[in-house]
Amino acid sequence: MEKIFENNRKWVADKLAEDSNYFKKLAMGQTPRYLYIGCSDSRIPVNEVTGTGPGEIFVHRNIANMVVHTDMNLLSVLQYAVEVLKVKDIIVCGHYGCGGVAAAAGNNQYGLIDNWLRNIKDVIRLHDDELGAIEDEEQRLRRLVELNIIEQVRNLSKTSIIQNAMASDNPPKLYGLVYDLSEGLLKDLQVDTKMLNRYEHIYSLRTEDATV
Repeated sequence: MEKIFENNRKWVADKLAEDSNYFKKLAMGQTPRYLYIGCSDSRIPVNEVTGTGPGEIFVHRNIANMVVHTDMNLLSVLQYAVEVLKVKDIIVCGHYGCGGVAAAAGNNQYGLIDNWLRNIKDVIRLHDDELGAIEDEEQRLRRLVELNIIEQVRNLSKTSIIQNAMASDNPPKLYGLVYDLSEGLLKDLQVDTKMLNRYEHIYSLRTEDATV
């Protein structure tokens, strides 16, 4: 832990050398443009990857970047970001080589986390035909990572928080991104939430192009 404190002191000194009011400005509040929902993987430093500074991006992370409708932690972050911070863009970001996705694709038991991974197994069930047609295991897992991101963006669009926001004048835009650890690049998966309009009679959904 001493290394942590040493690094912290050095970081404070460097920031104050750049701007003597740096921390005073930060203490005045935050007005982030983005909400980032990502994986807890330690290899993804969100601010560095996105080129954002303190106060610019509000972050929630969990195993395999899931949007689960019973997750009060996620929903609390989402509500605060949308209704109080007024974020303009919401990003669900996964990454190739995700351990949670790989674990869900197998049949081993890991304990408590198995209950969380069930949500990813549901993604596999929804896309079983497509995934089963991919013979190469690495490529199949990469596609599963993408499909999981897509489904989590759709889950996000179905939350009451986003549904209420869609009725406002300036609703946030939703994005699904995938991060390639081997390249360091982000890719936009161009997630189409409008396809959920066909299920309006079930979900009573509002999407960007939906007629309310």
